[in-house]
Amino acid sequence: MIKHAGWLLGVFLFSSCAKVLPVYKIPEMTLGEPSFFPTIEAHTDAPIVGENRIDILLNGDETFPAMLRDIKLAKRSITFAQYLYEDGPIAYELAKAFAERCRAGVIVNVLLDSHGTNTPAEIPEIMRDAGCQVELFRRVEAPQVIFIWKLLRYNYRNHRRILVIDGRIGFTGGYGISDAWTGDGRTANHWRETNARIEGPLVKNLQAAFAESWLEATGALLGGDDYFPRLESRGKISAQIVKSSPIGGSFQNYMLFLISIASARKSISITNPYFIPDDRMVNALLEAAARGVRVTVLVPDKIDHKIVYRASRSNFGKLLLGGIQIFEYQPALMHAKTMVVDGIWATIGSTNFDNRSFALNEELNLTVYDSGFAHRLDEIFAEDIKHAKNITYQEWDSRGFKEKFFELFSFPIREWL
Repeated sequence: MIKHAGWLLGVFLFSSCAKVLPVYKIPEMTLGEPSFFPTIEAHTDAPIVGENRIDILLNGDETFPAMLRDIKLAKRSITFAQYLYEDGPIAYELAKAFAERCRAGVIVNVLLDSHGTNTPAEIPEIMRDAGCQVELFRRVEAPQVIFIWKLLRYNYRNHRRILVIDGRIGFTGGYGISDAWTGDGRTANHWRETNARIEGPLVKNLQAAFAESWLEATGALLGGDDYFPRLESRGKISAQIVKSSPIGGSFQNYMLFLISIASARKSISITNPYFIPDDRMVNALLEAAARGVRVTVLVPDKIDHKIVYRASRSNFGKLLLGGIQIFEYQPALMHAKTMVVDGIWATIGSTNFDNRSFALNEELNLTVYDSGFAHRLDEIFAEDIKHAKNITYQEWDSRGFKEKFFELFSFPIREWL
């Protein structure tokens, strides 16, 4: 019996380790040329939508006040999807804000990932008692425990961050609902984060991403003016909402990153907390550097999962030798997930630079085609670099035996991270 149980567990773990589809050849393109836009739309299954206003929100100090302000002004509906919801003052403040709108007659739908959610029972009760509908995404149920292969589905998490108010205002990024995300991002234990607030026609696509996950979790289809009102122009920015659902065989965010890196001609600036690119992505970065693109990567010095830190650093040697600059952010945990290419393309979202995000999680990224927006993100990147340590090849190569050993240990499980 034990032997069979071990064999089943091994099959389960191996099968859970999904991978993106292999990409052996990418056509030569330059980011920004006419053919790039239909190509990226086709491979991300995400239309580029114009006439939006998009504001960058840094850290909890800018993000949570803006969210709470717009929640309190909601008139018809609120949809909220979140991977990580924990205890603390901001968790209660958001729950109470949702509850107050429910009591005022606003429809509030809250979708929390069952793995990332770790709240006191009181928090969902505050919302439910007020009439909000609160659901958990892909919770483990009894049949899954009995039939172990059903647990495979549990490994595919909803990592998206979505807040939509009245179908007209949207928020997304990498934020979690926890005290760690409050503050200015320059203080220990208060994470550095970048998020976005959206107004305009693109909000429909953000709402559609929520509706997709809500339908799976509840069987309820969202529609009508409460969720999808007619949206008018609110600005001049063109952008996409790129969502990936690996359990359905779609890896759009991987394609978004890979095609954009391969099309870069001037610069690539990557900020990501879990930077564990696969071999194809490593080669794309090295090829970009070889053709004269300035490639700079900003990762955390402090991180919440030590094994991820070891797995990430195991790649540094070949990247540094290939001319790629790597910096480690010092003041706090760097959790922002952004990339800017050639000063005209920029993305903010939930996608980490690792196999879990590319091949296992439901993810969502806002991708913006606007030089002013990209320039502002580049300015933020440059300011973050001032608070980071430059990692040299000599320093990386001289790390101790213990660190090298743990990097070696992390290699076999990189695809589960």
